[in-house]
Amino acid sequence: MFSDDLLAQVRARFAHVDDCPFTGPRVFFENAGGALTLKSVVETSGKFAAIPDNQGRDNPASKALVAVIDKARADLGVFFNAPDGAVLWGESGTELLFRLVQDACLGSEKGGIVLGSTVEHPASRSAAARWAAMSGRAHVLIPHDDASGRVTAEAYAEHVTPDTRVATILHTSPVTGMSNDVAAIVQAIRAVSPDCYIIVDGIQHACHGRTDLAALGADGYVISPYKVFSRHGYGVAWASDRLTMLAHDALVGGPDGNWELGTRDTGAYATASDVVGYFDWLGSQVSTETDPRKRIEAAGAAIHAHEAALVQLMLEGADNLTGLADLPGVRIVAGADNDAREGLVSFWIEGKPSGEIVTALNDAGIRTHIRKADHYSGNILTPLGQPDCIRVSLAHYNSPEEVRAFLSAMAAIA
Repeated sequence: MFSDDLLAQVRARFAHVDDCPFTGPRVFFENAGGALTLKSVVETSGKFAAIPDNQGRDNPASKALVAVIDKARADLGVFFNAPDGAVLWGESGTELLFRLVQDACLGSEKGGIVLGSTVEHPASRSAAARWAAMSGRAHVLIPHDDASGRVTAEAYAEHVTPDTRVATILHTSPVTGMSNDVAAIVQAIRAVSPDCYIIVDGIQHACHGRTDLAALGADGYVISPYKVFSRHGYGVAWASDRLTMLAHDALVGGPDGNWELGTRDTGAYATASDVVGYFDWLGSQVSTETDPRKRIEAAGAAIHAHEAALVQLMLEGADNLTGLADLPGVRIVAGADNDAREGLVSFWIEGKPSGEIVTALNDAGIRTHIRKADHYSGNILTPLGQPDCIRVSLAHYNSPEEVRAFLSAMAAIA
């Protein structure tokens, strides 16, 4: 876990870390719905919103904007550990998943199937369903394991066929909180269908660090920056060279390999660089590394360790505080003892409506969220026979004191 001094430095870099601008002091455990925003991102957004110039003009301001964009692409390449391929900006993470899946389905060899799993968020699942149908293919969904909240490489291996043209993978679930072994799943797919286009939804995983696309071997990876300490209004993706070579939506006569449509907000690029710079800074605080990529890796390892310790405290308790897993009637989605968990606990209490619990926690100054068995979370909750659950999602700027406040409130509620 972070030292008190480092945690104080971390928290000082985020806006509204312990207060809501509408309700006052609160604990923020709704990070899976959108992480807190770096103060540097807020400042950068205002700076670039005021600049009247556009990219692509022959003037110093325009050239400065292009330099900002070029730097952001390079920064994200380091963050992703993607030495080749294209880094692209879009409307949102969901929109980019649709675009990458569309291009893979329309550009791959005719026939065959599109493969995914039931654990996936509807962003990738819906994109695959639509473009499988549009390209005349079956969309095959692999059942995930309800007990562990995951889908395994072995499950993919049982369903992948030589004519699997496109496959989608969820890195981390925003409902179960469990990460999937993407590298192993990619290997299982490529062992049977080596030319399959593989698209990964990294939206929930990215804020927890440890993104390494060179190690994964996929063709596409998508994140939503508002879930990685930036802001709403844009998404970022990486596409392999072979995926970039396929035909995709573009202006007639425009440059080859250009993914982006129209003039995008330069501030979106600049704020992405702010996020990468933050990971770099954190890595310099927890290691002696001098290489930016090594510092980002060190930051990811430190984030994982800190969040894991917070989750353990939440589930097991400490001192006189009973852990969430031991409170009467509490049921933890995917089990309390699950080493794939990434900073998120979803649960329900037998006989107590989840909505009432979320309201009671709000009244106690603790922000959480209800997940319902709807088009977002029904794939996880319906097989469990649950209409809803409470999601408590942590980030590395959260503190042990905040977890203890949550446990105190839950003791009264349960």
